[in-house]
This record gives sequence, structure tokens and C-alpha cells, in this order.
Amino acid sequence: MRGSVLRRGCAGAVVTLALSTGAVVAQAAPESGSAATPAPAEQAGTAPPTTPAIRRIEAVDDRRVRVFVDSPAMEREVEVIVLLPRDRSQPRPTVYMLDGRSAEPDTNNWLEKGRAAEFYEDKPVNVVFTVGGPASFYTDWQQPDPVLGLNRWETFLTEELPPAIDARFAGNGRNAVSGVSMGAEAAMMLAIRHPELYRSVAGYSGCFSMGTDLGQAEARAVIATYGGDPDNMFGPSDHPDWLQHDVVLHAAALRGKAIYLSAGSGLPGVYDGPDNPDYPGNMGLGGLLEAGTGNCTRRLTARFQELGIAVTTHLRATGTHSWPYWADELEISWPTVAAGLEL
Repeated sequence: MRGSVLRRGCAGAVVTLALSTGAVVAQAAPESGSAATPAPAEQAGTAPPTTPAIRRIEAVDDRRVRVFVDSPAMEREVEVIVLLPRDRSQPRPTVYMLDGRSAEPDTNNWLEKGRAAEFYEDKPVNVVFTVGGPASFYTDWQQPDPVLGLNRWETFLTEELPPAIDARFAGNGRNAVSGVSMGAEAAMMLAIRHPELYRSVAGYSGCFSMGTDLGQAEARAVIATYGGDPDNMFGPSDHPDWLQHDVVLHAAALRGKAIYLSAGSGLPGVYDGPDNPDYPGNMGLGGLLEAGTGNCTRRLTARFQELGIAVTTHLRATGTHSWPYWADELEISWPTVAAGLEL
């Protein structure tokens, strides 16, 4: 795993223990489940789209719609779910919410497990939820993957989707991006690479050091749990793309943004009882994973402090890698996210 480019250290060796093999990670209860089906490949005989545009919209209820977007980058139609505010009389900001490693092909776990629809009930924002993209890190991969398909999520999420959303759903150009676990690192990567696009960024229980040996090992393990080839994302271990996506290394790009980070300690907390469906995994790997993300979060927080960049960090004394905690964090982080959106 050590190449000539990757010489930066990383705290939190517990992540190595938890993520050293794909077989172990696949048992992670908080973000696990059956391996989600990757995005479908382009149907035979169908030319890929050449212009990004919303092809159709399907209403789910009075606030939720499924939006299908022609994506030249992804070479297919990509679905997102949009949650609209009750009051739609004025232009409004947009919050983009990224799923975790086990992103499902027809929904987003923020809606299914994170109480997002209830939380945003009275918030004057559009909320866009990714659909699918398991183990993709919502980034642009160098190569199509035989198992995980063509991943050009960064281009889709930063160049193609925002203009379409703003035009169709009265967006005012002020955006936030947030994510959980894998999606936390993805959200931070999008923000450092496109700081002009986002006013606020939030990462819940993530790691943020792709350019370190340990950070790369973690990312490779996540991809391997879904049968993907990690070299198809950022290349071999010494390819400079790993460093280019390292949030700690490029933290200065987030100066002036509203930043929120959180993680638990890995010790059992209020939600880690038998009534939590993730209970068995939380008592083992879920604790190790959260202890590791806590170290990662401290490291990024320290980097922001070294740079004199304001950051709000919530480090819980207990709590495992589990959705009930992230649902709470959605509410706790809102004052920071809202301030960046000028709400």
C-alpha cells in the first residue's frame, strides 16, 4: 500500500483493524445490509445523453418527488429524490445529502433511517438526496468498474445537477452538502474541490485522509466490500489523485464556509440496546468504526484550527456507527448549516 507519493501519517489505527479486509467490513451493522445493486449500465441500443436535463418527475407525496436526470457524465439517466418545503412561494437554498457505503438503488437512508423528511418539515430549503452509488465515494472514478459501473458522481453532483435543480425547483444558488460515513468523506471532498458551489458542509462519522496510507486502505476496503476494484477510482497506490482528494491536505479550501463535524467514541450509548436493529453489529465492529471516525474527525478539526478556520465539532462521549445517532446529528448541526445558507 505504500507508494512514493503516500508518505503522510494518520492517527486512528483502529480503522486499520476494522477495515483491513472486505469480509470484516461487510458485517458492519450500522451501514451494512445486503450489497446494494450498483447503478444500471446503459441499456443496449440506447445512446447516452449529451445534455444534462431533467427528463421526468414522479410525485411520491405532497413534498417528495423522484427526479430523473439525463447525465452525460454518468452516460445514463440518474435518479435523485427531492424533498420540497411546505412554503414554495420564494426562491430557497438547496441541501445535498449523500448516503453511506450501503446506498440503496431506489432510496436514500437519510429518508429511511435518518428521519430527514420529518426534520425538514418546517425548513425553507430544497433537499436533494442521492439514490444509489454504493461504495462510490460520490466521486469521479478514473475508469469504469466491471462491478460498480461508471462513476462520475462529482461531475454529476457539481456541474450537471445544481443548475437543473435550481431552474426547476426555485433554487437561489446557495448550497450545502452533507454526508454520513462514506458520504461524509465524499461531501468534504466535493467541498474542497468546488468551494465556490457550497456555503455549508457537514460530515457525520467520516474519515478524511485519502492521501495517507491508512486513509487509502480504508477507502480500498470500502470499495472491496462491494466487489469493486479500488484502482479504478484513483489509480494505483502512488497515483497523485489520492492526494488530490485528501481533505486534511486541502482543508484551506474551506476557509469561510460553515463547517460541522461529528462522531461518537465507539462506546455503547443511548441507542445501543436490543431495540436497535443494528445492535449485534454495534457491539463489535460498529464500535470500532466509530472510534476510528472519532480519531479522523479530531485530526481534521485540528487541521482547521491550525489554519485558523472556524469549525463546529461535536464529539460524543458514547455512540457507535449507527443511524439513530446520525439522525440526532442532523438536528444538532442545523444551526451551523443554516447560518452558512443565510437562513
